[in-house]
Amino acid sequence: MISPGTFDIYLQDVSQWVASIEADVQNRSNPDAKESIYKEIEVLKQILSEKSFPDEDQQLNVTEQVDRLGEMYANLFSGNDYVPIGEHRLPPLPYEYDALEPAINEEIMKLHHQEHHQSYVDGLNKAEKKMQTARETDDFDLLKHWEKEAAFNGAGHYLHTMFWSNMSPDGGGEPTGKLRSYIDRDFGSFDAFKAHFSEAAKQVQGVGWAILIWSPRSRRLEILQAEFHHLLSQWDAIPLLGLDVWEHAYYLQYKNGRGEYVDNFWTIVNWPNVNERFEQARKLKWEPY
Repeated sequence: MISPGTFDIYLQDVSQWVASIEADVQNRSNPDAKESIYKEIEVLKQILSEKSFPDEDQQLNVTEQVDRLGEMYANLFSGNDYVPIGEHRLPPLPYEYDALEPAINEEIMKLHHQEHHQSYVDGLNKAEKKMQTARETDDFDLLKHWEKEAAFNGAGHYLHTMFWSNMSPDGGGEPTGKLRSYIDRDFGSFDAFKAHFSEAAKQVQGVGWAILIWSPRSRRLEILQAEFHHLLSQWDAIPLLGLDVWEHAYYLQYKNGRGEYVDNFWTIVNWPNVNERFEQARKLKWEPY
């Protein structure tokens, strides 16, 4: 049985999560799926309204309903093989908000995921819908503005979606297999790669990212910087591992110690995830030039 104080904190997080799901579902266009998930939401909200869960069975009832709703939400539009215009969603984290401590604390993870990443999703959806309206009305006066919004927010959304899975509470160590072989080939050694990537992250001017990419054209791994999310980088590249060095990613914990944040990042790198992305990416090959 979970202690009452700890379970109360869990319930607060669940309430916020349910509210975010409900808001997202309202914007969906599949009426049958919406009706079914609304029923599960109402069941959970009714359970939460009781506010007191003194024994283990009652707590288990809550967690089981949370799992049921989470599974339904994850599968809600699984039949879609694309994201309709303006319907991007905030992906769930593959771990708890405190799971990456001490490298990244719970407060930062909550703020980063729930507020900052959500703002990129919202900004991208708005930009896509505005450009859709522009096409429908043949009014492109504000197109330059909305293209810039889509570039900034879209890159932010896609990089963060990768970033969460690039990390794991069971991470750290060194890569293995083909990825390790290519790192040794393209950078000389893992230590040389790690030093290069770390300095790329530490030396980003202002805010941005360090990114390990696969280049289908040169057929090798490279390390890039990106200012903001999308500036001063390269096209025709597939990101594999990203490190966010915007201040919101570390300042609450590390203050101006970006270097310490970068150094601690290596303890949570999810190399199996990076390797999986690499195996998919290297299937794409352009004629080398």
